[in-house]
Parts: sequence; structure tokens; C-alpha cells
Amino acid sequence: MRIAFIGKGGAGKSVVAGTFCRLLARAGERDVVAIDSDPLPGLAFSLGVESSDTPLPFELIEQLGEGPDSTWALRNGTTALEAVGQHAVVGPDGVRMLQFGKLRGHVRTIASSQQVFRVIVRGLADTDVHLVGDLPGGTRQAFFGWGGFADVLVVVAEATPSSMLSARRLARLAEMDDSTQVVVAVANKMIGPDDVERLEQFSGLRVVGGVPRDAAVGAAERAGVPLLDMAPASPVVEAVASLVDTLSREAP
Repeated sequence: MRIAFIGKGGAGKSVVAGTFCRLLARAGERDVVAIDSDPLPGLAFSLGVESSDTPLPFELIEQLGEGPDSTWALRNGTTALEAVGQHAVVGPDGVRMLQFGKLRGHVRTIASSQQVFRVIVRGLADTDVHLVGDLPGGTRQAFFGWGGFADVLVVVAEATPSSMLSARRLARLAEMDDSTQVVVAVANKMIGPDDVERLEQFSGLRVVGGVPRDAAVGAAERAGVPLLDMAPASPVVEAVASLVDTLSREAP
């Protein structure tokens, strides 16, 4: 399974993605790797692992060539699986989180880590590892950046004008893209069943699940505790469990 959660910032991608990863692992999928390319630490909190600003270590990467056209790659002999084993953080339910580092200065400070991070993700394509990505908010990353690994792109959106507009823009980008990726939507922070219909009509995307608004999410975020640990029987957890079942059938 290769899934990326995308959408407008603040739509709730990280809570859904982190809970999804752990429930997928609990469903019997032993090798789940959460890919964190969002500059905010939301996925780490949702999974229950310590957030790190540290990029990929230099002993894991090497520079190919010199000057402005040089590139970075894994050191000779290191496989993508080995790199995950060395760098990924193991969290609850055995989910491993791969994070390329958070931007605190000029982009060049983590440019090498970014390049090698993509090398690792591409290298995992032919393995049995399940990849679940939490992508940065916005409309570019899914099709011009980090989302290339995914077979299914899941647009997480609220039934608000700004969030649905982002969903519609992502749907149009999907139509322009030549890839075979499946693009669907999840209605998050739902007030009622009408939210699903509104999102479908406005975005043109097929909505494969709905996640209700739940005070437990805010309580968990304030406590710095994963929702799955604080309120394992909450409506949001139940909805994400249903989404795991649905997307398990959607994914190639």
C-alpha cells in the first residue's frame, strides 16, 4: 500500500495519517513506514514518537559530483531498507517514522537530506513495505514533489469554502497529471452527512470516508498525546478504522 494524505494546511491530515498508520499496523500489516515530509511536527504527535529536526545523517549519504549541479545519494552499498533501519524512529504498534528533517534556516541546510530522502522512498517501491505519507499543506506537493511514491492520494478536506477550494484545485491538478495515481477525498471534521455531498459536488472528487468533528482530537493535541491512546473508542478512531478497510481495497 502506498498512500499520501494531502490537502490544505489545518485540515487535519496529520491526525488522520498518524491514526491510519497505527490502525493499519494493528490490522496485521507488520511493516508500516510513516513518511513525514510536512515541515510541522503533527505526524510525530499523532503517532506518539518524539519529533526530531535532525536530517538524514551525513554518514548515510554521499555527494555525487561537484558544484551547483552535484547530487546526493545513499552511500555505496546502502539499500533503501537498510537506510530505513538505520534512520527511522520506531513508534507504537511497530510503525516506523521516516523524517528528513525540519527547516529552520536556508533550504540548502537540508537540501542533501531532501534528495536522499526521495532516493530512499523510491527505493522502497519494489518492497513489501507499506508507505503512508503526511505531505505539506497546499496544492503543489502532491504532484510536483513528495507525492510521487503514492498509488492513492487522499485529499483531506473540511466542508469549508477554503478547504473545498484546495480540494478542487488538487482534483484539477490530478486531471492534468499523466500518472496513474488514484485521487480520492475524505471529509474531515464533519458536522453532518451533508458535508460529504458538499465536498463531492464542489471538488468533483469521490469521497471515500467521513471523519466527524470530535472534541477528543483537540484534547489529545493539547495534552501532546496521540488520539488513539487518549480516546481509542472515539468516533474519529472508528472512522479512520473504516477508512483503513476502504483504502486497503482501493490501493493496488
